[in-house]
Amino acid sequence: MHRTCALIPALLCLAITVAAQDAPRPTQTVKLLVPYLESAPVIDGTLSEWKDYAFTDGVWDIYRLRHTFWYDDGRRNRLTDHGNEAHPEDDLQARYYVAWDQNNLYFGAEVKDNVNDVEDANHQPKSWYSKDSICFFVEAPRDEAPEWFGQGDNAFCFVIDRTRPPYAAWWRHGTPSETYLEEPIPAQAVDYALTFNPWGTGTADFVLEARVAMALTLGVSDPRWSVPQIGDVYGLEIVHCDPDGGAYGGHFMIYGTGDDDATWGRMILSGPQRPIERRAE
Repeated sequence: MHRTCALIPALLCLAITVAAQDAPRPTQTVKLLVPYLESAPVIDGTLSEWKDYAFTDGVWDIYRLRHTFWYDDGRRNRLTDHGNEAHPEDDLQARYYVAWDQNNLYFGAEVKDNVNDVEDANHQPKSWYSKDSICFFVEAPRDEAPEWFGQGDNAFCFVIDRTRPPYAAWWRHGTPSETYLEEPIPAQAVDYALTFNPWGTGTADFVLEARVAMALTLGVSDPRWSVPQIGDVYGLEIVHCDPDGGAYGGHFMIYGTGDDDATWGRMILSGPQRPIERRAE
């Protein structure tokens, strides 16, 4: 390196050094094998038909998040303290489910929450992030270029509101020419259901079940999208918002670090999986 710098003007050498320091650093990502569903479930707020056949990787709480490489030391992965929860896991914990078939993506969540908060003093239809909500960020197909809701980037966001207002199923996305488009998920492209207090242990606990048609969403965001095949790679991040009275509030940010799609997990479309076998001995 010193020999090379001696052969070129000093300023050019300095410029090369600065550029190298400013270059994007390699980003870690996780690999997520998301199974194909052979039978389409009824969207009724229960996951019993398909949860054993879907991707899930266990219960997420703030303790688990703090040991991931994408954890940001409480800046966005955080909870709101009301002083009446004995431990952080009593505030929020959830298990998420994802699957696909030739037409749809399927999203599910089983959530234990201490407070259902869908009030927002500065409400806008797009402000799902200021209410209890779960948002599935999907890039399809995934590429290596860092983008912020450009071509191929989608966020399918579900506000956990019993009244199901028109903004409760929301779509943030890009296109080849625009970024950060905000609109309801088209009615013909979405079906979702909520069940509250499913285990009889808390009125704010809930199950979310949703189906999103890919051609009407992913196909609009990126003309490169095609009918999915086993082995295709999408991007996936999950953002779970839990304001609990805060203006912006707490978040779980899972498999990524925010709007930069280069940080999102590698969602590999896989073949069907069988339920885990439990043996007699």
